[in-house]
Amino acid sequence: MTPKAKIIAFYAIAAVFIAIDCFLIAKYQTFAFNLLPVALIVIAAMFFALDKVLLLSVLCIPFSIPLKNFYPDLGFNIDIPTEPLFVGIMFIFILKLLVEHKYDKKILKHPLSVMIFVYILWHLVTVCTSTMPLVSIKSWVASLWFILPFFFLGILVFKSERNMYRFFFLYMIPFAALIIFTLVKHSAYNFDQHIGNGIMNPFFNDHTSYGAAIAMFIPFLIGFTLNREVDRKWRIVAAVLLVIFITGLIFSYTRAAWISLFGALAVFLILKLKISNKIVFAAIIVLIGGFVLMQDKILIKMEGNKVESSTDFSKHIKSISNITSDASNLERINRWNCAYRMFKEKPVFGWGPGTYQFKYAPFQHSDEKTIISTNAGDGGNAHSDYLGSLAESGLFGMLNYILVCIIIYITGTRTYRKLKDRRLKLIVASALCGLVTYFIHGALNNFLDIDKIAVPFWGFAAMIVAIELYHNKEEKEELEEPAKE
Repeated sequence: MTPKAKIIAFYAIAAVFIAIDCFLIAKYQTFAFNLLPVALIVIAAMFFALDKVLLLSVLCIPFSIPLKNFYPDLGFNIDIPTEPLFVGIMFIFILKLLVEHKYDKKILKHPLSVMIFVYILWHLVTVCTSTMPLVSIKSWVASLWFILPFFFLGILVFKSERNMYRFFFLYMIPFAALIIFTLVKHSAYNFDQHIGNGIMNPFFNDHTSYGAAIAMFIPFLIGFTLNREVDRKWRIVAAVLLVIFITGLIFSYTRAAWISLFGALAVFLILKLKISNKIVFAAIIVLIGGFVLMQDKILIKMEGNKVESSTDFSKHIKSISNITSDASNLERINRWNCAYRMFKEKPVFGWGPGTYQFKYAPFQHSDEKTIISTNAGDGGNAHSDYLGSLAESGLFGMLNYILVCIIIYITGTRTYRKLKDRRLKLIVASALCGLVTYFIHGALNNFLDIDKIAVPFWGFAAMIVAIELYHNKEEKEELEEPAKE
């Protein structure tokens, strides 16, 4: 095509686009057609620079919004613009694998990869046995567009150490802006605790997922701020972000997130003191066994606590163990009991991924219901990743998820102890401690179906595996930038 013909073609296409756009605006008052050029650019970028599109998608996560906020009558929901991006990245990644037949077998043979494959396959089995097949198919496919891009592609992207830092900061900087926005809104209500439960809408459903996301990044910010090997200007940036994140966490009034940071601190001490994993797991088993043996005494003690959640921080902390009058705590117990009853009815395959919220209502007992209980299937999930998996995917589903968490922990501690490079040790410790905050939080809530938690969860796991496979050398060689995936 001659240069003149190219110019003519360009203006002809532009004229057609403008004509169609004007028609749609005049006839239907919609501006959606304006997104077409952006979509075409993003799709083209996926073919030529998939790793960069993956990292840039992280930038959008804190400000993603459920589509139902714009179209309430939709029969489905998806976070925009992130989840359409993840779907596109997933399909291009799969297409490249099918065409090029190139993927590092070391990744596929890694114990965590193997366990994640089992996790995916078992959930597919439970989709086939589901009581609500369409709901379960949607839930299973949604899990794929988090796992495939951010774990399996993420490992390749994180061959470059620089990309790990990019991942952290591309998420944290816009998230800091969101936290400031939320705090400003909240200040208009004098930081009232009840108002704070939903002040972060529409970007987060409620304060629990908001607090969980903040907690996952605080270990990295602490480590980055205190690491003297880091350039001073970046340490200042990290310190400013740390202040914003801690303030956001405090005024999120998310008790589970506060507790989870103590767990992260415990893991950091385990790493620094080089405590054996055998001792750690033995201690956990003893603690669980002790709770089971003394649960009656513990419950009696907890039932004596009448302090309810409050704007007063001391009372809010004391309310953590209130299982007598605190509606939030009582509703969790209600949901957990329902999950266990659902498991007893379908112990092998469960009710199907994503079905809990639609099926748990008949399993509620009248004496366990609270003022916030509902039968409409719109009140959320099991409030526990572990019990949610138990109800939806059976005993094997729950054990499978627990094994994923255990292998992440073992891989993280093993990699940290072998590393010589202090910068990489910082990343491993930060990623592992961040994940531990969610392992703990997952006992009280389940958020792996939302982008703001699922992306750092699988991304942090990918960092740990990438460092073990590609960076774990006594003499760290300069790694080349990964090939465009």
